[in-house]
Amino acid sequence: MNTAAEVLLIIVSAVLAIFLAFLIVGIIYVIKILKQVRLVMRRTEDVVDSVEAAAAAFERTATPLAVLRVIGNIIQQTAKINKRKR
Repeated sequence: MNTAAEVLLIIVSAVLAIFLAFLIVGIIYVIKILKQVRLVMRRTEDVVDSVEAAAAAFERTATPLAVLRVIGNIIQQTAKINKRKR
């Protein structure tokens, strides 16, 4: 091999080694970021589940409360009518 080819081989090898080192560091950071994203997604799913449970509980409670409110209004109107008749 002549000198120019050896120098070119050394330069290319050095560049590839540097590129490989940066690639390894980059992959490590991407893995860390993905772990954080996964953690945030789990927490978000927990929050969504709790909100859905609260909404379901409110929905179950709201229907009887609405019926009681209507019955209460009917009783109040009946009481007002009875007071007017007296």
